[in-house]
Amino acid sequence: MARQVFFSFHYDDIMNANIIRNSGQFKPTKETGFYDASLWEEAKTKGDGEIRKLIDNGLANTSVSCFLLGAKTSTRQWCKYELEQSVFQKKGIFGICLPNQEPCGPKWLSLGGHPVYTWDHTKFEGWVESAAQKAGR
Repeated sequence: MARQVFFSFHYDDIMNANIIRNSGQFKPTKETGFYDASLWEEAKTKGDGEIRKLIDNGLANTSVSCFLLGAKTSTRQWCKYELEQSVFQKKGIFGICLPNQEPCGPKWLSLGGHPVYTWDHTKFEGWVESAAQKAGR
């Protein structure tokens, strides 16, 4: 079954996040939680309310949130908000340590009982399905 996935990551990690996002397994659209820099920049100029709206719209109609984990992901206000909203909305949740990142900081998610994986494009679909089923979606 095809799943809609929201991706959360620290924007400073964009180059490593793109290794996963551009792996050819999914198409970047607003429905999958992919946003280009222009949307983020525009939202930032309008304030926190617009950023929350952008995130909330990205989470809508998704069943799973995937957190792409770098060293500072857990310290980012909007990554924390995305996790809070994902938990509140009972989304399936898991993390992937970003390639070329040390340390990855997985404790942030694993302490909440969410699995954290090392990137492997052959396993991604299974991780998504497992997270969705665990959340009852």
